[in-house]
Amino acid sequence: MHPAIYWEVEETVSKLRQLSPQGFVPRVVVTLGTGLGQLAESIDRLIDVSYQELEGFAHSTVASHAGRLYLGYWHGLPLALLSGRWHLYEGYNAQQITFPVRVLAQWGGEIFIFTNAAGGLIEDMQAGQVMLITDHINLTGHNPLIGANVEAWGPRFPDMSRVYDAQLLSVARQVAEKAGIIYRQGVYAGLVGPNLETPAETRMLQIMGASAVGMSTVLEVIAARHHGGSVLGLSAITNVNKPDNMQPTSMEQVLQGADLARRDMQAILNGVLAELAAN
Repeated sequence: MHPAIYWEVEETVSKLRQLSPQGFVPRVVVTLGTGLGQLAESIDRLIDVSYQELEGFAHSTVASHAGRLYLGYWHGLPLALLSGRWHLYEGYNAQQITFPVRVLAQWGGEIFIFTNAAGGLIEDMQAGQVMLITDHINLTGHNPLIGANVEAWGPRFPDMSRVYDAQLLSVARQVAEKAGIIYRQGVYAGLVGPNLETPAETRMLQIMGASAVGMSTVLEVIAARHHGGSVLGLSAITNVNKPDNMQPTSMEQVLQGADLARRDMQAILNGVLAELAAN
């Protein structure tokens, strides 16, 4: 007997199939984070639908998140693009946050690319750099796998020893290096938010081995891996936290940092998608 969320996911998959051209199945799913919504302009759109029109899709309360799902092609590659996400700090739970991932995985999504805006934790990081996520630390206290397991989606105890796909990471590195992009690599720490980190919290994260910190992504990645999807994560470094000299950070500064990273983020995304389209 499947839990209610299974049937809710199936219902939304059915709705998307009805809205889409016959036979369309997204192979790649891209989630755009804070301040990165303009990257959606690069897709040849078949469908542009508001989250509010899809059963089970929550309403984002963050102004910088468009809250729209785009379905289409990127140079022949069938793609689903989620422009905006929702977060624990908005009052949503882990199952609500990962609902779109579940839907698109059930529809046929195989590769999941998550982007986000994050605060850097390494002294020589700079705002506007892109960090390739090599691993993550889930410090949210939440998990989308809590509750009845849906065996049709994945095992009760999914392995997390290789969360971020080595081949996708290798392609992203090659794309960045070929384009002359100065990028970083590291561990992303996911917190609940919405307040930013204190100096003491920043020191703790550094001691734990985190390279950047944000308020999204980790729950979605867990859900994608539960379904067996391959995952690539990209963080736009919007500011750098220096615990011995912490400076106030505003949302305006975060958006400015995301904007600085947009060109390099787009170049890396385009290069990875081009490689996927060719194979």
